[in-house]
Amino acid sequence: MILFFFKYIDFAIDSINAVLRFYYFDEISCRFDLILPVGISFYIFQALGYTIDVYRGDVEAEKNFFRYALFVSFFPQLVAGPIERSKNLLSQLKEVHTFSFERMKDGLLLMLWGYFMKLVLADRIAIFVDTVYGDLDTYTGYYVLIASILFAFQIYCDFAGYSTIAMGVSEILGFRLMENFNAPYFAQSAAEFWRRWHISLSTWFKDYLYIPLGGSRKGKLRKYLNLFLVFLVSGLWHGASWNYIIWGGINGMFQIMGDLGKNFRDKMQGLLALERNTFSHKILKMVLTFLLIDFAWIFFRAPDGSDVLKVLFSMIKLDNPWILFDGSLYQAGLTQKDYQLMWIGIGILILADLFKYKGICIRHRILRQEWWFRWLAGLGSVLLLLILGIYGYGYDARNFIYFQF
Repeated sequence: MILFFFKYIDFAIDSINAVLRFYYFDEISCRFDLILPVGISFYIFQALGYTIDVYRGDVEAEKNFFRYALFVSFFPQLVAGPIERSKNLLSQLKEVHTFSFERMKDGLLLMLWGYFMKLVLADRIAIFVDTVYGDLDTYTGYYVLIASILFAFQIYCDFAGYSTIAMGVSEILGFRLMENFNAPYFAQSAAEFWRRWHISLSTWFKDYLYIPLGGSRKGKLRKYLNLFLVFLVSGLWHGASWNYIIWGGINGMFQIMGDLGKNFRDKMQGLLALERNTFSHKILKMVLTFLLIDFAWIFFRAPDGSDVLKVLFSMIKLDNPWILFDGSLYQAGLTQKDYQLMWIGIGILILADLFKYKGICIRHRILRQEWWFRWLAGLGSVLLLLILGIYGYGYDARNFIYFQF
């Protein structure tokens, strides 16, 4: 009820008024216009997960009020996750923690990577994306296409950047948070994407909503209905707006269509003599999955339905290919150097995620090197952040995107 009142009461009233207007009834004049507490969805879901775990008997009820309060309000991940489970974090709060220089080094490297994702990439990409999406009448065609592709990287770097910083801070304090992102854009299907993206929320919905609804145990139709319902709720969790609900529904449909089309894809691969394990086949599936997910992100980014239609029609027309070559892209908020630096940074991000996808941990490789190399890597990273980060005079401070959820 607390979450509904703070986050959804005005949305519910507006939706009811829309129905009343359609049937020419008097509208509800009451509005609350409440200030949304930062991160309310995250810590309420964390507390709710604990309550359900206790009810199921999966964990014992915490008798120490202060330990429970620390679990709910653990500051590194309080405002934007990851949504921790009582089995993981609450049990760590009962342990004795001592300072570890090794954990501090590991945590600092995690934080540096998180700051790179946020300050160098997400906030730089945001300038271009906000410029284009803020004036869809001026910026059309390839502007919109590039901005929509870039938004996929912006929201990834913004959200994963926060989660990585939170993991690093917790590591220094002696706590290990769950991994929240695992190279999501290397996924080869929509279902795999959601096993790699916002893992703490995806697994939360699986354990506390999808499985209690029956999961896949009650036939195909019930399975698809449960999937679709979970993604609609996930969309609503992200924001009190119909565009978020539609975004969730689209991702749910991708999951259902992917499962329904499995037999057809298997037959076509046999007829065309395609080999699934080849590099080219995997790349094709990754690209197609990225395009599907990126299409759904349009509904997440666009402020309302009319802007969604503008974006889609503009991307269909693509009537200005010359902007790719005449320098016009450098007039959309970023200078030529910043624009080029942005793509170099995205290349570094993709390379780092490729190592992660292959199971190679770069920071552990760095920590195994000699002391002079470790210091050179650490100080060099700090220097690059100070030089290349987006901050200071002339830039508006940007909150993390998921602070609003």
